[in-house]
Amino acid sequence: MTIDRERLAELAEHPHMTGKRFHNLENVPSHGLGDFLRWQLAPGRRFPKGKQYHLLHPDAHALSHPPEDVQLTWLGHSSFLFQYQGQNILTDPVLSARASPFQFIGPKRYTAPALEVSEMPVIHRVLISHNHYDHLDEKTVRQLHRRFGDNLQFLIPSGLRRWFERRGIHNLVELDWWQSLQLDDDTEAFCLPAQHFSGRTATDGNTSLWCGWLLEIAGYRFYFAGDTGYGGIFKQIGEVFSPIHLALLPIGAYDPRWFMSPVHIAPEEAVHIHRNIGARQSVAMHWGTFVLTDEPMDEPPRRLRTALADQKVDEHLFRVMQHGETLIFPANCEC
Repeated sequence: MTIDRERLAELAEHPHMTGKRFHNLENVPSHGLGDFLRWQLAPGRRFPKGKQYHLLHPDAHALSHPPEDVQLTWLGHSSFLFQYQGQNILTDPVLSARASPFQFIGPKRYTAPALEVSEMPVIHRVLISHNHYDHLDEKTVRQLHRRFGDNLQFLIPSGLRRWFERRGIHNLVELDWWQSLQLDDDTEAFCLPAQHFSGRTATDGNTSLWCGWLLEIAGYRFYFAGDTGYGGIFKQIGEVFSPIHLALLPIGAYDPRWFMSPVHIAPEEAVHIHRNIGARQSVAMHWGTFVLTDEPMDEPPRRLRTALADQKVDEHLFRVMQHGETLIFPANCEC
């Protein structure tokens, strides 16, 4: 399970910035305001109904005393608590009522977060994939910093340092695609490409990067894909890092395909990624919390089951968790 460092360095040389703005590695369609309005104003179009799911309440003792194996808790959307080797790591923590710069308008949360910051065990690291409001939530970030202070480390893609420093947060690891950093004796972090875009205002589009993260902790490879469309980057990730022990892959926010396919994968593509990267175990994310696009909220898991059967992948190897559910994965599983 050695990493081809020469291949990694070669991939890091691929340009992905024009002027002061980042771009995807592949030439994918870019949809502007006109396309957005065409989608939003399509005759007869309506957002699907929101759905509130049953919320499990994580066991506080189990979170504070995790097993030697890997423990994973889904907080909703793309937010997870990953625990292994004494590390408690959050992915894109978004706990607010809306994925929006405002708390009175914007995509509404239909199922409450499984944990509030006050209920969490000590958090050591946070992985941030990009700056969209359903992935980078200022209120949650401030709460985490207020509780854990400078002991909490944020791993961020290139271009986001200033956003965090303006909020008094300085324990940052900022990396570009294919770059890595040894965080401690047992942990190395890799910033990996995704196919997406960034922006929080009308003027800052693609001025910061979007990414996935891979952590290798004592030989265990944990991959968080962030937000992404499908492309050849996943075969490249597989070339360098396969096998990956646990992958968190998005399955929702994919319709209409003419608008969403460059930046959001459908469940069928999530299964392709599972196979491309050599994942031994995958878990679905980015569904069932906010209404962001046109597919029914409960459709992604159904399509995922069908896709797994069509591609002859055992459904136990690509799990769909309940909100608040905690799963344990054997750290040394060779399955």
